[in-house]
Amino acid sequence: MVFAADYPFMDVLWTMLIFFAFVVWIWMMVVILSDVFRRRDFSGWAKAAWTVFLVVLPWIGALVYLVANGSDMTSRAARDTTVTQAEHDYLRSTTANGGPAAEIATAKELLDSGAISQLEFDALKAKVLA
Repeated sequence: MVFAADYPFMDVLWTMLIFFAFVVWIWMMVVILSDVFRRRDFSGWAKAAWTVFLVVLPWIGALVYLVANGSDMTSRAARDTTVTQAEHDYLRSTTANGGPAAEIATAKELLDSGAISQLEFDALKAKVLA
């Protein structure tokens, strides 16, 4: 059984350093491979070649990819973030009033109160559902 006294401080430090390096390597592989497969300017063969390069020579492949495409990765990530934010803003703006169900419910309240006729309610409902 291994006790804390049998595992010196430098061994603990070295183990944490190795674990941290492994986590960084995994994170780099995820980021780089997701960038490789998201690119539209690469052919399937180029994507396969980068994947093989990253698997066979992981640290060298990662460093080469980062040096060759680091700034492009940043611009692609920023562009993707902007597009995603615009899509979220659009969804927020279109669903802010509760969507079609809320508009139909409002029209139904107006119909029940007598403010609009059945024909007007049907027209509003058709417009919302279209």
